[in-house]
This record gives sequence, C-alpha cells and structure tokens, in this order.
Amino acid sequence: MIFARLQELAQSKNRSLSAQVIILLTQAIEDEERRKKQAKTLNSIRRRRFTPPKNAPTSLELLKEDRSR
Repeated sequence: MIFARLQELAQSKNRSLSAQVIILLTQAIEDEERRKKQAKTLNSIRRRRFTPPKNAPTSLELLKEDRSR
C-alpha cells in the first residue's frame, strides 16, 4: 500500500521513487526539528511567565482602586 502510494506520488511529481523518498524523509526531519524548536520556545516562555503572588490583588481590584482615586 505505501509502496504504491509512493510510486503514484513520485510519478505525479515526475520524480524517481528514490528521489521522492529522499524528499519526504527530508521534509519529515525538518518538520520534527521545527516541532522540537517550537516546544523548546514554548517551554522557555512558560518558565519566564509572570505569576503574581497569591496575596496580590486581582486586576479588577486594582482597577476599582484606581478609579476610586
């Protein structure tokens, strides 16, 4: 099944089977590297995210206080 699909894809792109396999593997590797980089970036963002202290007033409380001045 996969072999036939690869052959069809290669033919539709006017490529040899081996060239098509190399292209698909290259794309898969690039996609995986991109996913790893995105995960690393998201982890970095999560680590740096500001978390207010537990006793800190909420944004609503701060707005009410500011408006009452």
